[in-house]
Amino acid sequence: MSILIKNVVMLDLINHEAAEKDIFIEKDRISQIASKINLSPLTANTTIIDGKGKIALPGLVNGHTHVAMTLFRGAADDLPLMDWLNNVIWPSESRLKGEDVYWGSLLGIVEMLKSGTTTFCDMYFFMDEVARAVEESGIRALLSRGMVALDPVNGEKGLKESGEFIKNWQGKASGRITTALAPHAPYTCPPEFLKEVISEAKKLGVPIHIHISETLDEIKIIKEKYGTTPVRHLENLGLFEVKTIGAHLVHVDDEEIEILKRYRVGAIHNPQSNMKLASGIAPVQKMLERGVLVGLGTDGAASNNDLDMFEELRTASYLQKVSTMNSQALNAKTSLEIATLLGAKALGFEDIGAIKEGYKADIILVDANETYYYPRHNVFNLLAYSAKGADVETVIIDGEIVMKNRELTRIDEEKIKFEANKRGIQLVAG
Repeated sequence: MSILIKNVVMLDLINHEAAEKDIFIEKDRISQIASKINLSPLTANTTIIDGKGKIALPGLVNGHTHVAMTLFRGAADDLPLMDWLNNVIWPSESRLKGEDVYWGSLLGIVEMLKSGTTTFCDMYFFMDEVARAVEESGIRALLSRGMVALDPVNGEKGLKESGEFIKNWQGKASGRITTALAPHAPYTCPPEFLKEVISEAKKLGVPIHIHISETLDEIKIIKEKYGTTPVRHLENLGLFEVKTIGAHLVHVDDEEIEILKRYRVGAIHNPQSNMKLASGIAPVQKMLERGVLVGLGTDGAASNNDLDMFEELRTASYLQKVSTMNSQALNAKTSLEIATLLGAKALGFEDIGAIKEGYKADIILVDANETYYYPRHNVFNLLAYSAKGADVETVIIDGEIVMKNRELTRIDEEKIKFEANKRGIQLVAG
């Protein structure tokens, strides 16, 4: 199968250019980019998309989320993180069944696809069901089973299930599914358990996905237990010797930023969740200046409360500007990069996040006809500061059109909304 996108304004995040181009896709890869591509020598069954009036950009990369937590959206708001977790979220999650996670995951995937996300990195439970939703929907995902090991029996169970999940799903869905090990956080996973995780990650050849330095409460706990900070604690354990995806990293000092850079830790910024839970403001501008691999995530929909990455990248930019009192902090182009190319690299992907010949064909087309796209002074600025997820008209992942004219081609949106609503209400009600 092949696709030809004609006459589209293409966003080049490598060379920082925007110009009208034709884009030719063969199978799962971008084959050719040119000012004009002649159809005559191309395959007869090529699908042609008229890109006039649209902007093509790489699919957005949601670097950290708990996608099935759509089930708890709106159920527990305006609470500090520990109250939110202990009194509402964890009791509700204790009632989860696999089918609940399947439908909650599909609901989140619908929302992500319809707002331009083509890859997400997830940590949750019943991951076989999340993988099933990913396989059916056509999205790309890095998946990991969350492990809390305060109880050693629970930790060993989680590690065993994680290993089985990785063996069953790594590389499945035509390569769209990759996997990781996910100890929840240094305050919920003792050192002995984390050492087991490190050993298993090396053996399986997978990254580690973990929450780090999200709140001041966490900093206090780690200081009291181990006499240091979460980043230094994990470095001492050797965790960063494995490719690490660190979610949040809100409270880090200059020395810790150097540690993150040295080990090429993927630092995933979740601005809206951090703001809503009053966790703090990550020093993203400083991280970027020091060369840290920074990505962007929404976190779960229960603490955000949506999965719209356009909204997230704009919030990230504004938050850095006001917190540093520098209007040039996290500018438009860099905001788009952490949501695409830099975000992909933070997760360890080398062939997504850009529209480039040879890269995976993960492309979204934004309908730029709304009033807030005029006048066209600067396309980068318009996408970073004006665009909305609802402007995404077409989504192509792995060379397949999974949304056309805002209609999903693989999954039934109305059925998913019905099932997820019913199950979410039951879970929270108890």
